[in-house]
Amino acid sequence: MSTNSPTAAGPNNSGRNGGAKTSPELIDAINQVFALFRRNYLNQYHKAFGDLEELNHTKRLWLEILGRFSPQAILLGARGVIENSEYLPSLHTMIHYCEQADSTTVFPDAHSAYIEACRAPSPKAANAWSHLAVYHAGKACDWYFLQTQAEAVAFPVFKEKYQEICAKVRAGLTLNAPKAPAVVAIEAVATTKAEAVEKLAVLRAKLDL
Repeated sequence: MSTNSPTAAGPNNSGRNGGAKTSPELIDAINQVFALFRRNYLNQYHKAFGDLEELNHTKRLWLEILGRFSPQAILLGARGVIENSEYLPSLHTMIHYCEQADSTTVFPDAHSAYIEACRAPSPKAANAWSHLAVYHAGKACDWYFLQTQAEAVAFPVFKEKYQEICAKVRAGLTLNAPKAPAVVAIEAVATTKAEAVEKLAVLRAKLDL
């Protein structure tokens, strides 16, 4: 099977975007990435992927993990690797370059987003979020969970939710802004209480209490 074959990466229907089928464009991008690596890291490439079955397994893994990026970001990430590294990249390194290349939407990194979600004052809907993805990830995790659990427990959960939401935004999802708290209603309640206290004071004065 050719490295440039549109099916060389293998079909993947699990996807990263809510179970949607992996697009042909993503599959083609992964195949192009490996073709670029083969040409630029010839000896390293053949040493790492001399076995065709192992190569296709690796492509499928990369397709699954990098599926949250656009095809353009994946290709730009691969070119960034080639321009900056003498060595065939690991998947971790490739993710880093894809994140740098993905300029279509600017998200804070996962840990910064986690800290922002944990420190956001209440009401959460009124907070000035760096990106709505942070708010929606925090809401999906449950605010109480984030504030009461240790980072070692809460951050992995938040990171997974956050990356899922970011992937959906990159795929075209528009996030709804949270509804602002009912300030008018709160002020009305406060006014009502103030009036009640005043009336009580007047009544006590009349009754000489």
